[in-house]
Amino acid sequence: MKIRILCVGKIKESFYRDAVAEYEKRLGRYCQLEIIEVADEQTPDDASPAMEEQIRLKEAKRLLAWMDKIREDSVFCTLEIQGTRMDSVQFSGWLERAAIEGRGAVCFIIGGSLGLHRTVTERARLHISFSDMTFPHQLMRVILCEQIYRAFRISKGEPYHK
Repeated sequence: MKIRILCVGKIKESFYRDAVAEYEKRLGRYCQLEIIEVADEQTPDDASPAMEEQIRLKEAKRLLAWMDKIREDSVFCTLEIQGTRMDSVQFSGWLERAAIEGRGAVCFIIGGSLGLHRTVTERARLHISFSDMTFPHQLMRVILCEQIYRAFRISKGEPYHK
């Protein structure tokens, strides 16, 4: 199975990069992982709601361009606070069903610091919320990689911390 993570921005902190690299290594025995980064927009501290909307739209255009390239074999899943809540076992089951249904790939989409524009969320089949809390989008990439790894361990019946 191919897993793609389509995300806004690069990881700047080395400790986040190291964590993602560790999960990429661990996931190698379960799936083919591809991380696609699109450029983020600088957001001024005093950005108006209209300016924030324009920033989300610019980032969305970059995400949508990639979604158009990979759409034929992918099921899209956005990460957003308003999404569906699942525990790790439910998430594992969903990922396993996506593989069984013959999907070529699952593509998770992580927005930038302002979140995702509606033009991106409207194209997703599933919207997942990992928490009501807000996490930095760089940390969210680490959390997602860990949950994907946990999901594969659960579906294979392998031990993993609860």
